[in-house]
Amino acid sequence: MSNTAEAQILDFVRGRYPQAEITADQDIFSLGFVNSLFAMELVMFVEKTFEVTIPNEELRIDNFRTAGSMAELVGRLSEELAA
Repeated sequence: MSNTAEAQILDFVRGRYPQAEITADQDIFSLGFVNSLFAMELVMFVEKTFEVTIPNEELRIDNFRTAGSMAELVGRLSEELAA
């Protein structure tokens, strides 16, 4: 699931910034790609696409810095739902 989630998240970010070559481990916040509006779009995209609810305590910047970290968050939340 993680690799698929990572690819879908990367596609979403790249769709927003097609001119940029963004990899799964690049910090999209430090690269300047994320403003407050796009941050909320990322949260909504992750919740809708992967059918998870991100609890307030998981709304930390470190969970959203990279496509990889977002995919890890999706994996953790999905495991919790399955348990």
